[in-house]
Amino acid sequence: MKGSFDNLDVSYAPDVPIIHVISDSLGNTATGVVAAAAGQFADNAVKVKRLGNVSSAEQVREYFDKRESELEEHPTAVFHTIVDHELRDEVRRELDSRGIPSIDLMGPAISVISTLTGDDPKNIPGVIHKTDGHYFKLIEAMEYSVEHDDGRNPQDLADADLVLIGVSRTSKTPLSMYLGSKGYKVANVPLAPGVNPPKELEDVDPSRIFGLVSTIDVLTQIRQQRFSDEALAVAGSYADPAEINIELAEARALMKHLGCIVVHTDHKALEATANEIMEHIDAIEKARNAAKGA
Repeated sequence: MKGSFDNLDVSYAPDVPIIHVISDSLGNTATGVVAAAAGQFADNAVKVKRLGNVSSAEQVREYFDKRESELEEHPTAVFHTIVDHELRDEVRRELDSRGIPSIDLMGPAISVISTLTGDDPKNIPGVIHKTDGHYFKLIEAMEYSVEHDDGRNPQDLADADLVLIGVSRTSKTPLSMYLGSKGYKVANVPLAPGVNPPKELEDVDPSRIFGLVSTIDVLTQIRQQRFSDEALAVAGSYADPAEINIELAEARALMKHLGCIVVHTDHKALEATANEIMEHIDAIEKARNAAKGA
């Protein structure tokens, strides 16, 4: 079966690290791990490309042969989830021959469980993904979160399980992708000075809107890290603490107007913020169910 290429023709600015996810199935497991790890850094600190449905090392060889110039321009690593140990070894040798560092997310886990149980692994790719309603709902949620990232398709906001709003660098995109991997259809809407948010936001249930906020110091530091000195000279207000303070004030005013839940993202791991949001959702759902049963 031919491997599936993600973002084959997309180019990125030089020096932006690229992580390639390689899997003998869809690659969702490795992608989720990368998203969780990347959440510990600035938004868009790395780019992710995916090669799925791998059944031979030749597919991996062909994949990287087409990216020789890209490998020269970008720091590169591979996260892979391949269950068959022979194929896993072949892929690792191919990556080693190219000098590409790789992380095996499947092999060690299989070995430990095999040792504990005394059983041999099934070596069936994608066995975690049963073709039931839950799995298809998960895929739908992940697709929705990608299609509604960074304010895209605001006409669909009413269909979202969650809507994240916040100024730039409050972790909207990493949280959207992480929550999407948990089965939530997430839309995120950037709040920028002088730009009116989509009118559809007013029609969303406030209990499904989460306003993400951070501190001026944290946002200043992250934004300064994103630009060179030359770029900051052109767009200096983006990382100006006084301007960030105004942005946050406008964002908080909108959040108060909408009556949404406010969540702080500063000095928090991505998973901790996501868990806080999911706990709010569970609490709201339990309260509503209790009210129905009363």
